[in-house]
Amino acid sequence: MKGDIIKTNVLLNGNVIGYVEDPENFVREVRNARRKGMLPYELNIAYLEKINEIHINTDRGRLRKPYIIVEDGKSKLTPELIEKLKKKEIDFNYLIRDGVIEFLDAEEEENAFVALNENEINEKTTHLEIDPITVYGFTVSNSPFPQNNSVARHIMFASYMKQAESLYSVNFNYRFDSRSYLLFYPQEPLVYTQLHKYGNVEKHLYGENFVIAMSTYYGYNMSDAIVLNKASVERGLARSVFYSTYVDEERRYPGGQKDRFAIPSPTAENYLGSDAYTKLGEDGLVEPEEYVKEGDVVIGKVSPPRFLEERLSVVGGFEGKVRDASLQLKKLGEDGYVDSVAISETPGATKIVKVKIRSLRIPQNGDKFSSRHAQKGVVALLVPQEDMPFSDKGTIPDILVNPHSIPTRMTFGHLLEVLTGKAASLTGEKIDGTGFRSDGKEIINKYGEILKKYGFDETGEETFYDGITGRPFKAKVFTGVIYYLRLYHMVSNKIQVRSKGKVQLLTHQPTEGRARQGGLRFGEMERDVLIGYGASLLLKDRLLDQSDKTNIWVCKECGSIGYYDYIKKTPICPVCKSTNLEEVEVSYAFKLLLDEIKSMHINPTITLGE
Repeated sequence: MKGDIIKTNVLLNGNVIGYVEDPENFVREVRNARRKGMLPYELNIAYLEKINEIHINTDRGRLRKPYIIVEDGKSKLTPELIEKLKKKEIDFNYLIRDGVIEFLDAEEEENAFVALNENEINEKTTHLEIDPITVYGFTVSNSPFPQNNSVARHIMFASYMKQAESLYSVNFNYRFDSRSYLLFYPQEPLVYTQLHKYGNVEKHLYGENFVIAMSTYYGYNMSDAIVLNKASVERGLARSVFYSTYVDEERRYPGGQKDRFAIPSPTAENYLGSDAYTKLGEDGLVEPEEYVKEGDVVIGKVSPPRFLEERLSVVGGFEGKVRDASLQLKKLGEDGYVDSVAISETPGATKIVKVKIRSLRIPQNGDKFSSRHAQKGVVALLVPQEDMPFSDKGTIPDILVNPHSIPTRMTFGHLLEVLTGKAASLTGEKIDGTGFRSDGKEIINKYGEILKKYGFDETGEETFYDGITGRPFKAKVFTGVIYYLRLYHMVSNKIQVRSKGKVQLLTHQPTEGRARQGGLRFGEMERDVLIGYGASLLLKDRLLDQSDKTNIWVCKECGSIGYYDYIKKTPICPVCKSTNLEEVEVSYAFKLLLDEIKSMHINPTITLGE
């Protein structure tokens, strides 16, 4: 009916606790009480006008962010308070208690009108950012000039920064991490952000400064590909080491039996041959600094027989017969030198051994790199220094990146870092690239003047010459210095090869996964390619001969699947008892399908052609 007051439900942590008639006034009063300390500051309240509900949240696990409160068009963080903060007369908690700063969660942010800086405050403003860079998280804030990049690139960089190789710990020599990567020569970036200082990132550096030229190279760096200077790599550019740890223990079994670290005797079950144990010491453990590769035994171990029948069948009872349970290097690409061997005990007082393998990783074709603007790329070519393009001042870049990768991805921060990095290398001073400090035009003008002062083009472009022909390029090439990360995605960890090997018990098809020496999946789309190309014999080879080819007997009378009776030496149909059967070559997966259909009480039959 007309004139009725529409009531607004109030929800506390998702449960309806009542209703109010004036929602805006109610929310305002709750917020004022929170700011005065009458209510806990962990409480958040939001009026959702579209669904006419007030949500009050006090539960755990909410992501909350601090904002400066703005009242009557003025920030409550006055110059006097800032001065007291500098003198350490007050702290951050004082500002929260005094109602100067409050934490908002995702729902209450919907009711807030936030200004990036004090110049943008107007009559509608409710809050002010403590610093504009807090718009991004900790990870993205490590990227210089982030306001000039697409949002999609920020998400990608957040992932890449976690994948970058670095000096992750100073006591890496004493650690036995299952897998770890260590960059040999980490450097401080010439263009840094405030988060490097506040987040202690300076002590955990994760990349190196590369001399970059935004240029193509005979089609080798199309799309995401990059070209590296071979001489730079040989001098140690982006060189790293990969550590992997193998662990084994002497397990105990019911009946007093237990494993034992030792070189297995030739009489042991599953004995691998005398050559497999040549790198082991007398105690059955591999010697430090020994080179090991795929298939080599690193921990020699013997175990009691698996089944009770095996044990009882041995003369002398439980003793005597053992099986070889040695630990081998299985993964392709993890070959290297034994760095260290540690012997210890588990909490259950059983002996445990850890073997750490050290593998040198020099950048090669297929290894992945990325800038701090998520301009990722895999190495397509390592070019000798004499064949690399060079500038009229004699500079030879470390890396060539395709300029076409910039506009479509909208990573203009990448270009600004190249320009400012070049200025920093000339002045010898690091440059602050924290987001929202200045816009692109100011940066270009300011650092363009520095380049001009040192005799370079203010736009960062230089005349380049082809290292092979010696001819100058028709267009100038944008060049400078940029911070690049080497990611742990390396081709030597991903290479997968298989000829013959294990098959799955159920489908008789090759096993999956690199760790199990599995085959590469030949899927529907790959099949379509071969059909379109007309390579039918290759298609049969991939999907049948090299997979799960099997022979079945099909009854010509009733179409049922029969079997071969080795006593009568003739095939027999179990349905109509006919001996008129024909052997047919099919995929084992097809035969399995027929069996599963039979299990549902459906009788599939096969009609054979003439």
